[in-house]
Amino acid sequence: MILPSYLLALKQDFLSATTSEYIGQLRLRIPADELQSLLTALKQRYEFDMLIDITCVDYLNYRGATDRFGLVYVLLGTESNERLIVRTYLNEPDLTVPSAVPLWESANWLEREVFDMFGIRFAGHPDLRRILLPPEFASFPLRKDYPLQGRGERHNFPVLTRESA
Repeated sequence: MILPSYLLALKQDFLSATTSEYIGQLRLRIPADELQSLLTALKQRYEFDMLIDITCVDYLNYRGATDRFGLVYVLLGTESNERLIVRTYLNEPDLTVPSAVPLWESANWLEREVFDMFGIRFAGHPDLRRILLPPEFASFPLRKDYPLQGRGERHNFPVLTRESA
């Protein structure tokens, strides 16, 4: 794999970063404590000006996995049309990373969704609260240890009554 010049420069600044390629997509793996400085460098120095997506993968019981959660950022440089996937890994009990909202406003709802579904916290997020589920919901349904039949959370949801037409 021939690395683009920006990745060669990044590897000089972030010695712990590792790179890989999968079906033509470049991936960069970074420890969680260096994530914020890497994302800042990608935005300011290397012109990755668009955050396309943030998602999470739960590797519980995944063969060969050494970490529980994989946090995935998909970035795009609109001038160069280059995409980069940045991954970092988290383990319980420390499921907190810095928020990317100061860099990309689009991170706002993406981080809220990851928080809502997986319980990953984003330090410095301006409004980190549930976006898909009601505030009373106490679990994180996309975690692998969440039971398929649920945990009976519906008992404490407010009852909605509708007037018939």
